[in-house]
Amino acid sequence: MTSETVISIFLGIGLAASVGFRVFLPLFALSLASYFNVWELNDSWQWIGSLAAVITLGVATVIEVFAYFIPWVDNVLDSMAVPLAAIAGTAVMVSTVAGLDPVVTWSLAIIAGGGTATAIKGAGAAGRLASTATTGGIGNPIVSTVETGTAIAVTTASIFAPAIAAVLVIIILFIIFRIYRKLRPRAKT
Repeated sequence: MTSETVISIFLGIGLAASVGFRVFLPLFALSLASYFNVWELNDSWQWIGSLAAVITLGVATVIEVFAYFIPWVDNVLDSMAVPLAAIAGTAVMVSTVAGLDPVVTWSLAIIAGGGTATAIKGAGAAGRLASTATTGGIGNPIVSTVETGTAIAVTTASIFAPAIAAVLVIIILFIIFRIYRKLRPRAKT
């Protein structure tokens, strides 16, 4: 496995994690990176670097980011975004991974890409639901700001420093796991 392959895997995992916070933002960033020749994508994904894709994903990103600041609408978006995150997380992994057999690429994309995006999106949706229940939705814009900021930070790191992004993803998943362990009900013995 070459260093280029490892870096491409780190890029894919970082972007997949970002998809767990905002579905379109990492896709838009990847589209910009491809458009400006920062990253070269797999042959079948070259379309994402087209001007039409940049504009379309840019508009979708702006709409998604602002829609998450509307209490109650954000919960509806989360219910739709969980399956979309799995698909988008898988897609960004497939589009970025270089130098691997297609079976390995798709397996890695489904497990690491889709799995990471789904885990983070599911945790975020649960957190927003808890915020809605405890604050009547008033606290949701704070949750949205944190999620959008995290998506921007991880996406930026993924494109410009993929190894750092991989470390950030591990930290994020560790935090989610710790919160989950604290909140889950304990079995009675």
